[in-house]
Amino acid sequence: MGLTLENVGKMEINEFLGSTLECQCGKPHSVNIDKIIVENGAINKLPGVLAEMGCKNALVVADSHTFEVAGKKVAELLTASNLKHKVFVYQSQGHLVPNEEAVGKLVLQVEKTTDVIVTVGSGSLNDLVKFASWLIKVPSVCVATAPSMDGYASDTSALIIDNLKTSVTSDYPKVIIGDVDILKEAPMSMILAGFGDIIGKYSALNDWLISEIVNGEYHCPVTAKISSDAIEKCVTQMEGVKKREDDAIRNLMEGLVRTGIAMSFVGNSRPASGCEHHIAHFWEMAFLFAGKEALLHGTKVGMTSVITAKLYELLTTAKIDFDKAISVAKAFDEKAWKEKVIAMYGKASPGILKLSEKDGRNSIEKRIARIQKIKENYEAIMKIAKAAPSAAKVRSLMENAGAPVKPCQVGIDDATALNGIIMAKEVRPRYSVLNLLSDVAILEDLAKEAAEYVK
Repeated sequence: MGLTLENVGKMEINEFLGSTLECQCGKPHSVNIDKIIVENGAINKLPGVLAEMGCKNALVVADSHTFEVAGKKVAELLTASNLKHKVFVYQSQGHLVPNEEAVGKLVLQVEKTTDVIVTVGSGSLNDLVKFASWLIKVPSVCVATAPSMDGYASDTSALIIDNLKTSVTSDYPKVIIGDVDILKEAPMSMILAGFGDIIGKYSALNDWLISEIVNGEYHCPVTAKISSDAIEKCVTQMEGVKKREDDAIRNLMEGLVRTGIAMSFVGNSRPASGCEHHIAHFWEMAFLFAGKEALLHGTKVGMTSVITAKLYELLTTAKIDFDKAISVAKAFDEKAWKEKVIAMYGKASPGILKLSEKDGRNSIEKRIARIQKIKENYEAIMKIAKAAPSAAKVRSLMENAGAPVKPCQVGIDDATALNGIIMAKEVRPRYSVLNLLSDVAILEDLAKEAAEYVK
């Protein structure tokens, strides 16, 4: 079966799995996941899933929270099925930090006879197990405990390496189990985080279109539609999500998994992650270095989605002086830029500087070429910006859901909020509206207006 704009929205989630699919974009897509089960009572199918995989010795991984939510049940099911297993529980008072230490602790739990890792959890646990699975070549199965993020079905993990939030190659879970009875009982903050992660796809998809124009980056409209369909389906069922209704929670979970599949189809996070994620990563690292309790990923993304919507809105009325932009590009001061990166990123700055040398992001010649592209395609870029949802719409969606929209509501001070908007473009070598605004020398001015909007 081929993937087209006409049929992709009608496909059941498991129809994306199991084979290579030819796509209307001209490239084949595939995802190495065997099965996705999102239904009431799904956790009870775990023993059968492991039996089908031929697994005989499982390592069950949870943290102190998720063990109580579903880990005990997993252990009981495996015991009742006479399936040998070992349980490893990360002991953490707050949110688990997915850093080198956490990876090491997990790998040390793997025995010679371990033939499957069962993750019981969501965000960081999922990232850690996916990476360990890839590293030691042992398959994993994920028992999700909250519809809180879109990384379940992606082949990358977001880890903290050398103090820098880094996306690393990982392995997909072979099976993803989302028991609606468990998912709907997750803390509302985690459910709203999942909704925020979905809302972030608005700016992510627009950033992808911008980069296609400016950099000639590959773009697949079919996988983009997978993400845009997920947004609309979740938005229309927001009231049901707030009431923890089965259908709405199932759709939220499936939407998050579908966007993960979209990422896997194109081999990067473009269908689901843009500058809204980059700003969120900046804030996350600021909290980490300050020793503050981490915010849920989707909570940050929901807030930054309001900011990025405002930036797109401001772009539509901004007066761009292309001659000035070229003059600013020619006057770029590498030393001053490095000093600013060190001041803003602290412990993470060595990784940023190393990455910049590798990708040549500060090439004056390349920047001038991008400015020319922006000028030549100004109308097409404006069309994208004008079609983006307004800041008022995105803000209303988040507020109606009961999610925070102001950084100050979650302990992010004004300076950190503004610095994140200005400096987040350094987190990833991926072009976004932040890079475009920087190229045409209006980022700082618009950043101040956007930050003011969410005070």
